[in-house]
Amino acid sequence: MVLKPKFIITTKINKALVEIERVRGFLDAVKLKDDWFSDMQKQALIFESHYSTHIEGTALTLEQARSILEGEKVKGVNRDDERELLNYKKAMDFISKHLGKNAPIREGIVRELHKILVKGVRGGRADAGHYRKLQNYVVNSRTGEIIYTPPNAYKIPQLMREFVDWLNMTGDTSPVLVAGISQFQLVHIHPFIDGNGRTARILSALILYKTGYDFKRLFTLSEYYDKDRQCYYSAIQQVRKNKMDLTGWLEYFVDGLRVQMEEIRQKGEQLIKQDATLYKIKQIGLNMRQEKAIKYIIKNVKIHVNEYQSITHCIRRTAQRDLNDLIEKKIIKEILKSQTDPTKYYILL
Repeated sequence: MVLKPKFIITTKINKALVEIERVRGFLDAVKLKDDWFSDMQKQALIFESHYSTHIEGTALTLEQARSILEGEKVKGVNRDDERELLNYKKAMDFISKHLGKNAPIREGIVRELHKILVKGVRGGRADAGHYRKLQNYVVNSRTGEIIYTPPNAYKIPQLMREFVDWLNMTGDTSPVLVAGISQFQLVHIHPFIDGNGRTARILSALILYKTGYDFKRLFTLSEYYDKDRQCYYSAIQQVRKNKMDLTGWLEYFVDGLRVQMEEIRQKGEQLIKQDATLYKIKQIGLNMRQEKAIKYIIKNVKIHVNEYQSITHCIRRTAQRDLNDLIEKKIIKEILKSQTDPTKYYILL
């Protein structure tokens, strides 16, 4: 049999794809410093590793995850949670090696991703890299209710062959849609005892990476999913309720990527503005405190005297003198917080 995903490209999907392409073009054309890309890629990797494992039940906070991924020893955390996080980073590093490569995705790659993700975690119950030989279930963690019964184990090899065959014959279908369909399809087949969700999400990223849609490795879809898990689960479940019509899921998937792309574009434009402002500042000549304050305003829109003191480590009199100097040089202007609150803020002109 041949896998034939059922969906239609709605106006919502089409609009999201257009916006995604615009940001892709922006990232290809924009001239930003390498250190910015490096910092943002590092942050995206931390976010994706944290939120994807958090969806599956790890109890680490974002700050704990950040510290662990930066090589620090964090006390009082579950070591299985820590291992899942580190494994996810390894899997992301693995797919990064496939950027722009046209080689087909085989079952072996899917199994290797799973092996990396679950190796050494929770007593090895997930049987790393091997298809399940037993029936498993998707259960509501709160109620214990079975919400999905995956295919029988003996069907897994055939379903995975059909899935991978389709994956390498998608023709003119947008790689973004292929990534979304693949994410659902792997979760639906549920070929492994555990780790299916993580494997599906990272496979989706791999497809984007291979087809020129890596977006400089700045996106993190799992953050979008984790912010509203119920919506994420519901979008997947609706496919089954709608006789395997993927349209609703794809609307959800591409909109999530669109949201991520919009955030990336805004950050990029913000940095372009920052570079232009800092260039102007260097021509005028400001002290280091003032330069630091300008960077803060670019990022946070405004600043008040107490914040200026805090970030520049100076006394109030010095802070006020620096701010007045910036006003005289027509770099910032003074505004009141509100008619009832006399707090003064400073924003860029």
